[in-house]
Amino acid sequence: MASSTRARFSTEMRDHIVVLTGAGISAESGLSTFRDNGGLWEQHSVYDVATPEAFERNQELVLRFYNERRRQLQAARPNQAHRLLGELEERYRVTVVTQNVDDLHERGGSSRVIHLHGELTKARSSRFPELVYDIGYRDISPGDTCDEGAQLRPHIVWFGEEVPMLEKAAEVVRTADHLLIVGTSLQVYPAAGLVYETGFDVPITVIDPGEPASVSRAWVIRKGACEGVAEWVAGLR
Repeated sequence: MASSTRARFSTEMRDHIVVLTGAGISAESGLSTFRDNGGLWEQHSVYDVATPEAFERNQELVLRFYNERRRQLQAARPNQAHRLLGELEERYRVTVVTQNVDDLHERGGSSRVIHLHGELTKARSSRFPELVYDIGYRDISPGDTCDEGAQLRPHIVWFGEEVPMLEKAAEVVRTADHLLIVGTSLQVYPAAGLVYETGFDVPITVIDPGEPASVSRAWVIRKGACEGVAEWVAGLR
């Protein structure tokens, strides 16, 4: 269903709005994603910087790559879509489930954010994954260790690793009164499977300027994140 006319979405004051976001929302703040660059992320193959094998093979390269991403993130700013989602908390219960590793949702005002793929502003032990540290925008260097003496690594879910927050995200989606999907093509699993955790009568809106995977009963707004979220929020009543 396309957005040829603006939809009106009926909500109650404390309805639970669950927002599933992907790279498209961060792209409008200037953060790049490898999926838009032929499998390259800032000119690096994901297999060189986003797998456990890459970290074992060239720890210095991987750490330097994420240090650069952290500096890039520090310079980025939340965009209108981030801020509008944060402002929704004034009227509704809102939980953001994001595939993004940046902190733009938090800086945009969202207080309940589940990061499926980890967080750039955190580090964790390479041997004891339960040891996670807030590092802000600081670098991680070879020789930086956890409390148990193991090398620190980015707190990122790399390819080939399990997604530890997936079940928590699924539980949240099951409680949604409305599901809003922003900036993701719904083609990357297991995250894309979350849409099927909603109740049959839960309204779903997909905001994406491209061709997202087909979702039955979804209202599709074929616009970028900022423009699309503004239209969706304006349709709430």
